[in-house]
Amino acid sequence: MPVLHSPRRSGGFLLAAVAAVAAAVLSCAVAAPAAADGPGWTAEPVAGSAPAAAKAGARPYSARPYSARPFFYVAGPSGTVLEDRLALANTSDQERTITLRGADAYNTAAGAFALRSAKPAAGGGSEGAATGAGRWISFGAGTTVKVPAHTRAVVPFTVTVPPGTPPGDHPAAVVATEAGREVGVRVHLRVGGPALAALTVEDVSVRGKGATARVAYTLVNRGNVALAPELVIRAEGALGKVAGRSARALPVEVLPGQRVELTEPWPGAPVFDRVALTLTVTAPGGARATGSASAWFVPWGIAGATGLGLLGLGAVAAAALLLERKRRIRSGGSGPGSGPAPHGSAVPEEAPAQEHELTGAPR
Repeated sequence: MPVLHSPRRSGGFLLAAVAAVAAAVLSCAVAAPAAADGPGWTAEPVAGSAPAAAKAGARPYSARPYSARPFFYVAGPSGTVLEDRLALANTSDQERTITLRGADAYNTAAGAFALRSAKPAAGGGSEGAATGAGRWISFGAGTTVKVPAHTRAVVPFTVTVPPGTPPGDHPAAVVATEAGREVGVRVHLRVGGPALAALTVEDVSVRGKGATARVAYTLVNRGNVALAPELVIRAEGALGKVAGRSARALPVEVLPGQRVELTEPWPGAPVFDRVALTLTVTAPGGARATGSASAWFVPWGIAGATGLGLLGLGAVAAAALLLERKRRIRSGGSGPGSGPAPHGSAVPEEAPAQEHELTGAPR
């Protein structure tokens, strides 16, 4: 069942009351960005066991009795049940009804971390579309939680890892929904066993030219753990040295079995050259892969002007040859054998026509 913590009045110790007010003011100042976000409630993990004062049920949400984490991290062998808790803080002046579910996580084509959405069930309502680790998350009777105004609710949940689950990372998330707004809190779930960090670099190509040139490529996680890759680009030109890109961490986390399509700025691309590119990607755990491509860089404006110039020269040469040919025709001949014979050459004389005698004819 959800554990609700609401304010309680105390008639004792003035100093303690002043301290509590000061703490609340400071805590409200820290929590202001979340409250100013507009929805009026937040969802975040709860770490550790509750302090004694919180167990007594005497702390308002703004005192933040628990230290928050950016995500859940749970680990264990297959066939076990893991536990954690979610904190729902209602920062508004009205009661909130929040629905909770588990969801599978995946990478979008661009590498972003995304969650599977819920789909309508056959009998009405909604059910999680999870088929992986999201389906293993259960809130029991706390699937729907009513959180009073200015109150924090702590909701326990379990992650039941089925027997025979392969080792490695199984990304998921806890999703809180209220009035059409969804907040996802990531769950890093690692099942015990051998961890394999492996990836490949595919489909390397160059887009654009000059200062706007970009290197496009695809990363595929072939292992069973999430990878935070680092990229190095080396370039070799046929006409000289070409600048690449030094090692830098990529702003993505590639989940097991996922592929992401990325582009990398390449301000060092040459103006005119044929370049061989080599991309080297590494990640913690010993993952390393390379991909290569070649590209021509031709300043088509200059090339076009040069081609037009050569075409013009060819046209002028053709016109000159045509004029010379016409001049020769006008001067009396148009080919070999025409015109006077060279000096000293023998010209055969025409033989006289042979006379034939006719016999048997009357004279």
